[in-house]
Amino acid sequence: MKCPKCDSELKPLTHHGVEIERCSGCGGQWFDAFEHEELKRLGGSEKIDYSTKTTVPPGAGSGRCPKDQQPLFVMVVAGQPHISYESCGVCHGVFFDAGEFKDFKEETFGERLRAVFGIAKAAQLEG
Repeated sequence: MKCPKCDSELKPLTHHGVEIERCSGCGGQWFDAFEHEELKRLGGSEKIDYSTKTTVPPGAGSGRCPKDQQPLFVMVVAGQPHISYESCGVCHGVFFDAGEFKDFKEETFGERLRAVFGIAKAAQLEG
């Protein structure tokens, strides 16, 4: 499979039985549907994202899902809107640039607090 960002080869990597693909060029990671959520809960999984954030020239990759070649859409992580990633609307796979999964995994106290108060505020508005 080819990286949607830089067209380098995606190589398999397994952590606690969960297999993802990591780009041999830019260091980004491809997760099949919900694998990023599963790995977020597993201890030590931040080690799969050993790279620091890299800059890939715009238009360098295909911008398409490596599984089914559908266009990828830019999404943001709920509660962590500074993290954007690419997602496939068909297979629901996601691509994190190098450094983004580590950031996703290390949710800060402030981010958790905003999520809790956001939920509490929404419940308050409904009541």
